[in-house]
Amino acid sequence: MPSEAFSVRRSDAVVLAGERRGRPGAPAVVLLHANVADRRAWHGVLDLLEGDDLDLIAYDRRGFGETPPGDEPFTHLEDLVAVLDAAGLDRAVIVGNSYGGALALDLALTAPERVAGVLHVAGGASGMTDEGEPIDWELDPATEAVYGPLQRAEAEGDVEAQVRLLQHLWLDGPAQPEGRVGGAARELVADMNRQILAWAAPDGAGDAGLDVWHAFDRIRVPVTVVWGEYDVPADLPWFEPIVERIPGARRVVLPGVAHLPGVERPDLIAPLVREQMARS
Repeated sequence: MPSEAFSVRRSDAVVLAGERRGRPGAPAVVLLHANVADRRAWHGVLDLLEGDDLDLIAYDRRGFGETPPGDEPFTHLEDLVAVLDAAGLDRAVIVGNSYGGALALDLALTAPERVAGVLHVAGGASGMTDEGEPIDWELDPATEAVYGPLQRAEAEGDVEAQVRLLQHLWLDGPAQPEGRVGGAARELVADMNRQILAWAAPDGAGDAGLDVWHAFDRIRVPVTVVWGEYDVPADLPWFEPIVERIPGARRVVLPGVAHLPGVERPDLIAPLVREQMARS
């Protein structure tokens, strides 16, 4: 399925770069990438949805892929609404990986009329905290063994060391052997993260300041919460409360994948997109 360029001008300095596949007017899906990726992370999933009658949109958030960070104040949530408006979409199923999943829940809480459903893949939620929770977030030894060197590489400005460690942390999974995932997927994650490091957008840029973590009971759209068994061990216990607290949420644990299942195993994600469309 050929992609058509799809862009949304937000200012003279920032144009959100994206692509659109399928048939405008068909049921719509908007795919939101992780903070260690860009829209190319969804190419494998989009390819597998080629035969479906869908309107598919993926775009690079500010500071990722082909979209520059810009200098003016903004929120990723406002940008997402602008994408829906520019595409002429009243409603869409929102598929989000990692931060993209949290952004999908931001939209589901603040503008539920625009959201047909959410496929939340290895994501968190705005306002997520262990304060008042029965579990504490504690860095596990496997992740510490990767994260410590990553912090040193950041301090030293060693881009290639950062890229290698980010691949281990998010693509392989920190408790799995480095290099577990190879080939085109590994090369893609490296290329995406080199570009992210080159843009050097500030941490937290674009956050809308919402507290979705304490408002899960107000989300009324169909939600499927998905994560991989090889994701960061310290994060794994935090996916369950999202399922438990969002009314009617469905739980799917993917075997043999880590934090970026759309890159590693798009064949596991494409059927979930179809299922979410059927539920929404």
